[in-house]
Amino acid sequence: MNKREIKVAHSPDSDDAFMFYGLATDKLDTGELQFTHVLKDIQSLNQIAMTTQEYDVTAVSFHAYAYISDNYALLPHGASIGDGYGPIVVAREPAPASELKNMRIAIPGKLTSAFLALKLHTPEFEYGVEHFDEIIDLVAGGKYDAGLLIHEGQLTFHEQGLDKIVDLGAWWKQETGLPLPMGGNAIRRSLGPELQKQVSYWLHRSIQFSMDNREDALRYAMQFARDMPTETADRFVAMWVNSSTLSYTDRDRAGVKLLLDEGFKKGVIPNQVQVEFVE
Repeated sequence: MNKREIKVAHSPDSDDAFMFYGLATDKLDTGELQFTHVLKDIQSLNQIAMTTQEYDVTAVSFHAYAYISDNYALLPHGASIGDGYGPIVVAREPAPASELKNMRIAIPGKLTSAFLALKLHTPEFEYGVEHFDEIIDLVAGGKYDAGLLIHEGQLTFHEQGLDKIVDLGAWWKQETGLPLPMGGNAIRRSLGPELQKQVSYWLHRSIQFSMDNREDALRYAMQFARDMPTETADRFVAMWVNSSTLSYTDRDRAGVKLLLDEGFKKGVIPNQVQVEFVE
């Protein structure tokens, strides 16, 4: 039987690896579909989704979704959403968050949701784009006054003697009462409703399988944990793969809509975005 290949692109991070454990290790019999996994950093995935739409399913920053919604819809699962926590800005010395406007800040990409959240918090600041896993060293080494951290750096920055200036997820919840959505999985509209449903079913099964087999899934994910201790990786995965990853709550969906609406209202995003989920 000729199987239909579905290209799934996601970040080479412990949380995404954990999520896709069931599919990536052939623990699930997906019948006529064959899932091929492509690993790239989120900034690259955002750019590819905007330009070539190369992947059937792609992890994408919600900020970038504003630019790809004509070609992709959101899957109702697979999201990374922080309820009261999120990306953080760190510096070598303690400082009030009001000082960020006077700092040069290293960011992990202009299309990341972290950058959008920071622009909503502090509309004007000087910045430079750097690879996400180099930002801590660049701040510690003095190239930047501060750094915007995503991924595991959120838990390890203190090891370099850095101080937290603001947790954008905590700030967002205080301002809005809602979770701060970082990234989700988007599926190409051109696949059509029937194939979209089949793909969605198996991706949801994979997340559920990982949560049901947490120890094995975490062991698999450790190869993508960039030398983190197991305990730290476990904590990181728990932050970003949880019940909201299995299925967006109404608050999660409201958070996505508000983030994009505010981005448009404040001039960070050029167009009003219609958020659409494949159900």
